[in-house]
Amino acid sequence: MEISREAILDKTHYGLNIYAHVLRYYYPDDTVLNLSGRNCLPAKNPFNANKSTLMVSIVNGVATHTDTEEAIAQGNAFDFATLYYGIEGQALLTKLCEEMHLVFGKENPYINKQVTQPSVATPEIEKPSSPSFSYFSKPVSNITPSRQVSLVEVYMLIKSNAFVSRTSTLRNISDVKDARKYKAQNFDYVTFSGTFSKRNDANLIEHSGLLTIDFDHIPDIPTLRAALLNDSYFVTELLFVSPSGDGLKWVVPIDLAKAKHNDYFKAVANYVSHAYKLEVDQSGKDISRACFLPHDSEIFINPKYL
Repeated sequence: MEISREAILDKTHYGLNIYAHVLRYYYPDDTVLNLSGRNCLPAKNPFNANKSTLMVSIVNGVATHTDTEEAIAQGNAFDFATLYYGIEGQALLTKLCEEMHLVFGKENPYINKQVTQPSVATPEIEKPSSPSFSYFSKPVSNITPSRQVSLVEVYMLIKSNAFVSRTSTLRNISDVKDARKYKAQNFDYVTFSGTFSKRNDANLIEHSGLLTIDFDHIPDIPTLRAALLNDSYFVTELLFVSPSGDGLKWVVPIDLAKAKHNDYFKAVANYVSHAYKLEVDQSGKDISRACFLPHDSEIFINPKYL
């Protein structure tokens, strides 16, 4: 059945428990919200470097938030949940019902459990392990991996200054052939979809459960980036600007128990074509596909890994 926001607010103390639920992913050992009247004391904001700048209060029967440094837009409990889950609408409401064990009538499949007040500690939520895959040192002709790395490690590398110089140099090369040659010679790369003894589909050791979708020559990267982060069907695990600066690398999870890698790629490519009117790089169908690592200070990673 369709779930309304009002019904959820009624069962989550005006939405305060939604804030508490999200914040406990980041601070499982803390009292994440301290309620005083209809306002909360300043709380840590995971979307502002964990600074205590998050202000939550109840306005017209709805829990809302602001950030004293304006690190995030003013909004309500559902907007805050969207920042974490990357989904909205009925998909978000259903997700909240599942995870917070809310029940609405006899037909609802969720287990009815009492929701605690935000200031009361709940059992710790185990941080999921980060997917791992092979890392290859430059040049791209090197097909023997140097080590195995995790999604979080690659996130930190791309976000750091490690690849700033080579990324800047590449983006200043105007000739397409020269740029392609420079990238092949100077960029380390990974195989997001798995670990390999050598970079070849036949030498796959273990699949990571990840699929990379390449968007090339995108005229409006910020708009596409925002759309992908709010996609209704696919959860974003990692999202960053490509080495060339005019594309995006979108890493999403797949379940190999339900379909093969190639079948997933075809399905996602078809979905992207219809939903975004864009064609994706067909090299993504290869499990051993190389993905060059650039610098992107705004790289996104699923917050559950941090």
